[in-house]
Amino acid sequence: QVQLVESGGGLVQAGGSLRLSCAASGRAFSTAVMGWFRQAPGKEREFVAAISWSGSSTYYADSVKGRFTVSRDNAESAMSLQMNSLKPEDTAVYYCAAKFSFSIYNLHDYTYWGQGTQVTVSS
Repeated sequence: QVQLVESGGGLVQAGGSLRLSCAASGRAFSTAVMGWFRQAPGKEREFVAAISWSGSSTYYADSVKGRFTVSRDNAESAMSLQMNSLKPEDTAVYYCAAKFSFSIYNLHDYTYWGQGTQVTVSS
């Protein structure tokens, strides 16, 4: 089992920045592929970013590439998402997720999910 807790959401103006954190506990965090997803009101949940167990490989949705950066600290069992140049369309509940399969490019086999943190970007 892995327990995930997100933090760092809030209200920010367009063009601003936020840093989300995900704290993990339970099964060996350092062997998990980690990801960020988001869900806006009335929309399906969508992929945002993923990072390999070592942190050496990352993968981003086209909509956030160049603005968001995912990172992890295995010693602290933590993952972060630095979000810059935020846009109103980034408004959503952001979820941290984990899996123990190998590929960071498979978006459909995440097993563990956090409760989410709200990010609101005002125009």
